[in-house]
Amino acid sequence: MACCAGHFHGRFAVWCAAELSILWAPLATGSAGGAAGTAAFILHWRGYHRTNVILGFCASAVLTLFLLWSVCQLVISLPSHKEPPVQLLISALILWMANVLVFALWYWRLDAGGPTQRDARPGHTEGAFLFPQMALKNPAWSPRFVDYLFLSFNTSTALSPTDSPILSRWAKVLVMIQAAIAMTTVVLLAARAVNIM
Repeated sequence: MACCAGHFHGRFAVWCAAELSILWAPLATGSAGGAAGTAAFILHWRGYHRTNVILGFCASAVLTLFLLWSVCQLVISLPSHKEPPVQLLISALILWMANVLVFALWYWRLDAGGPTQRDARPGHTEGAFLFPQMALKNPAWSPRFVDYLFLSFNTSTALSPTDSPILSRWAKVLVMIQAAIAMTTVVLLAARAVNIM
């Protein structure tokens, strides 16, 4: 990768994060979209729940590593001033969106034992996040992926959770990491791009 420096290197890092987020997300969520999602669906359908969970964690870990690598590579390429401002803004946006998706997957996969354990219990009374619906004492309500996506979107936008207090230590650490990535992406990359315009 030493030959991939400057202009090409930053774009390569961003597109790797974007492509991996799109292609691996079905495996990480266990949905039936794409080849990876089909494999996850078949594993789940055949009763290999533990294998499905392990593959989901591995996919989420790979997505997280590529996201971190992409942000680092783009920040490293900033001093060269070879990236056009529009490209930097596009890169910042792509990395920000990948950050939202990757951490939504982590929250969804880890909270209250994961989606399989949450679905096995009636209602959602305890977990790493205190969703507003939990205060309503609705016995049928349980968070779905969109609830974690909303939490992740808010964390990347406001750099903190907005409507769901964080109750567990692992979730606090993940929210801090997500906010740091979002702040790095938005503040450094977007500010640099605007400064160049």
